[in-house]
Amino acid sequence: MQKISFDRHRFPPELIIHAVCLYARFTLSYRDVEDLLAERGLDVSYETVRRWFLKFGAQVSTNLRTNRPAPSDHWYLDEMVLVICGKRHWLWRAVDNEGTVLDFLVQSRRNTKAARKLMRSLLKKQEIVPTLIVTDKLRSYHAAFREMRITAQYVDNKRANNRGENSHQPARRRERKMQRFKSPAPPNASSPSTPLPTITSTTNSSC
Repeated sequence: MQKISFDRHRFPPELIIHAVCLYARFTLSYRDVEDLLAERGLDVSYETVRRWFLKFGAQVSTNLRTNRPAPSDHWYLDEMVLVICGKRHWLWRAVDNEGTVLDFLVQSRRNTKAARKLMRSLLKKQEIVPTLIVTDKLRSYHAAFREMRITAQYVDNKRANNRGENSHQPARRRERKMQRFKSPAPPNASSPSTPLPTITSTTNSSC
């Protein structure tokens, strides 16, 4: 677990982490978090919450991942379309059979290269080899698995992949709440990890 520095912040670390987790875990806007804190007598502006999330979100997420149980070796992969700044992107997501989000990537293509990138990221981050992989019938998965010589049992059945499809629901709710996403980039471009299983954006940014 990496130590997070809260130097030169007048609010206690517990409050900052709580605000970050509220925004990332639930379908809330920065103003919603501001209102929730105000109900507890805390005068924190939505802009402060936004800055906290951009600064500490990736670090908090990394620490949470180090404390969670080891994921299952049964992986469910799926992709969904997102319109960001008028352009079509694809959100590729992987979960295990307990519904734990293993990884996700936003990419501009839905092809073999994109599927291969997701698998490489998964294998690097999880450091385990899956025994079962379930996807929809997208042929790009077949090609990517052949190139990477994946030996796990492979099921390409849309009905069997309900676990993967249901994992997109938080992103859809966030998309509706924010009236579409403004950027495909993660909140902290310098960090290799993305904070919690949500796509993030700022409500006051422009394309």
